[in-house]
Amino acid sequence: MLLKSDAINEKVVDSLLTRFLRYVKLDTQSDPESKTSPSTAKQFELAKMLKLELEDMGIVDVHLSNCCYLTGVLLSNSDKIKERVGIIAHLDTSPDAPGNGVSPQIIKSYNGKDIVLPKGDQQVIDVKECSELKACIGHTIITSDGTTLLGADNKAGVAIIMESIKFLLNNPQIKHGDIVVLFTPDEEVGRGTEKIDLNKFAVDFAYTVDGGLPPVINKETFSANSCEIRVKGRDIHPGAAKSIMINSLRAISEIISRLPIDVSPERTENREPFIHPHTLSATVVEANLKMILRDFEESGLLAQEKLIKNIIVDVEKKFPGVMIECEIKKSYRNMLSVVEKNNVVTDRLERAVRGAGLVPVWKPIRGGTDGAGLSAMGIPTPNIFTGGANFHSKREWASLDCMALSLKTVIGVLSVEDAN
Repeated sequence: MLLKSDAINEKVVDSLLTRFLRYVKLDTQSDPESKTSPSTAKQFELAKMLKLELEDMGIVDVHLSNCCYLTGVLLSNSDKIKERVGIIAHLDTSPDAPGNGVSPQIIKSYNGKDIVLPKGDQQVIDVKECSELKACIGHTIITSDGTTLLGADNKAGVAIIMESIKFLLNNPQIKHGDIVVLFTPDEEVGRGTEKIDLNKFAVDFAYTVDGGLPPVINKETFSANSCEIRVKGRDIHPGAAKSIMINSLRAISEIISRLPIDVSPERTENREPFIHPHTLSATVVEANLKMILRDFEESGLLAQEKLIKNIIVDVEKKFPGVMIECEIKKSYRNMLSVVEKNNVVTDRLERAVRGAGLVPVWKPIRGGTDGAGLSAMGIPTPNIFTGGANFHSKREWASLDCMALSLKTVIGVLSVEDAN
């Protein structure tokens, strides 16, 4: 049976909020520079907490791997249902803003005005910049205190999944097949699906709970590459540098200046691609630039690679003697082609969104999810909204009301109509 929109009562929503507040207080930031798996040991703290909670619920085959992948199975409660559905969220939070010491702030009956966060450098959640707030007037809004991110990405997803499992256990009249829960580490640094054990996550299809605000759902992601450019120059005392010094700072600056500004995150939206230089370390002798490349089409990524390599050739000519290395690696690929082959998984998500009282809106993700990696493994995995926004920043926020809509949607995709 599909979940009726009034089945989530105030007690359930209060439990969802309590759970979310408990999870966000744990620092689980991942580290893009780490070579370990998981990239940070502190992700185990949340994983171990969830493991105990799943075991206390009576979930079977609960397993926490050495690489911090947590799985468990809620067994089918109907002999008629043979499917196995996966539901996924990631444990880590972004390294782009501080994540230690999260102090959640709760704003009841939000009035539609700018939200000034109480601490730090007086961060403001500006309604003009975040128009989604207009749809959340009257909601309960959760923010950080302005010194850290909130962690709704993706602890809102974690809390929603855990609460959905609890709800199904408490409401056995809602029929479902085997439900395999998966919590992954290191999604924020592009490694969320690297070490998934498909024997533990043997499912017919799956859903990530890692999106933004309702009613937006996703079956398409960017395709993504990473790019690292290493420049080696030559140093000498500047007073005797003529015709001898090769300044890697100038060479790397020239490369950055030649990147098209209109193909940048700050100038693009919807299906437009971008090239994003995000980390630079440099001296006269050596410079290192890291970038991410994004396009919805493989051909677009190839064009970006060609552009960058042509720029490097020109810069090498302008700075004789400079040595420039460029390494481009595959990150993930658009999951659309895999997801669209399975109408069951997308139709089911649309029905669940409608069952929550919403009209579903499909939009491409200007980023990636663990669903991209799973889809590449042959498991179609579209994405469900969480009720959060302004991710990866101190201005991150979540609507409890929207989280409740996500909870209804998740229960809807996990349950099966007319299975009695």
